[in-house]
Amino acid sequence: MLMDKPRRGYWCECWTEDLNQETPPVLRASFDAYSAPQADRWVAVALRTISPALDPDASQEAWEWLYDGRIATRKALLRAEPCAVMLTQARTRITWTIRPVIFLPLAHRQGAELPSCAHDFKPLTEPHTRQQTD
Repeated sequence: MLMDKPRRGYWCECWTEDLNQETPPVLRASFDAYSAPQADRWVAVALRTISPALDPDASQEAWEWLYDGRIATRKALLRAEPCAVMLTQARTRITWTIRPVIFLPLAHRQGAELPSCAHDFKPLTEPHTRQQTD
């Protein structure tokens, strides 16, 4: 999507965490949504996709959110409040987060040569740490 001015939207992430180990959560997926329905749909599709493989308790948590929690999530997003959907499968906690953001337009780089400093970029060696959500 090409943008020429800042645009409101939602930044969505899916994290997993092994509850038996003292390791940081792992980012599994992220998604940029441009409406509250698109953001909560991303979580809903994931929950519907994995629910057949979940244990009975986790599956029940998933379907409770799909039937009841999704409405509360949508309302919170429309009020520009961050949300989280969490369930625990065996020893793994899965957390989907949705945060209101403003997406900034990026310069169009096609056909343009990058500055020489762009080739000096070194990826971070530290793992990305999860920010706490309310």
